[in-house]
Amino acid sequence: MNNEINKSFSPVPTSWPLGGLSKEGFTPAGLYCYTEGNESIRECIWNILLTRPGERLMRPEFGVGLRDFVHHPNNETTRHLMADVIKKGVERWENRIELNSVEVSADPLNLAQVNITLNYSLRNSGQADGLSFNMNMDG
Repeated sequence: MNNEINKSFSPVPTSWPLGGLSKEGFTPAGLYCYTEGNESIRECIWNILLTRPGERLMRPEFGVGLRDFVHHPNNETTRHLMADVIKKGVERWENRIELNSVEVSADPLNLAQVNITLNYSLRNSGQADGLSFNMNMDG
């Protein structure tokens, strides 16, 4: 019975990459599956955007803190500040991509919402891709 437990036990990783676990969960050998390629890059970008500077104890400068802009006025100045911190944070912490542009624009149908678009290309292949999402500024 003790052998059965040991065979089914999956080792806990000692360090986590910036990306997350893949949807598959485990390999046939019982090890964790991590995301790869563009899926991993997207997860890392989300991690960078949503982590507040100072939130990680061993890397206090990591992150953009995009949620800190909630309840700020949706005006040109705020949108330029958002684009600037996104550009600086992603360029600093995600070196697998070349960030081509960051656009933060007001949503014409919802005054409290901004549309954020990141266009990038993968450094190893040159493949172009992007990430677009909406953010509600009034919480």
